[in-house]
Amino acid sequence: MKKKWIQKAVNKPGTLHKQLGIPKDKDIPMAFLKKIVKAKAGQEITNPSKTGKKKIKITKLLERRAILAINLKNIKKK
Repeated sequence: MKKKWIQKAVNKPGTLHKQLGIPKDKDIPMAFLKKIVKAKAGQEITNPSKTGKKKIKITKLLERRAILAINLKNIKKK
């Protein structure tokens, strides 16, 4: 029997949306996630979405959450 490990990977669902200022019902653009990963910790980037154009400071935790979001989006559903 296979264990369901992916459910344990997301401890706090919705925190990335909250940290980026994007509502939960909207999708986070993949280009924005890649922009977060490319930026170094300590830099500030602007949120390109129409919902808000605030500046976001990149932290290691934000970068790790963005990497996890990219990986989860790339998982193919059976």
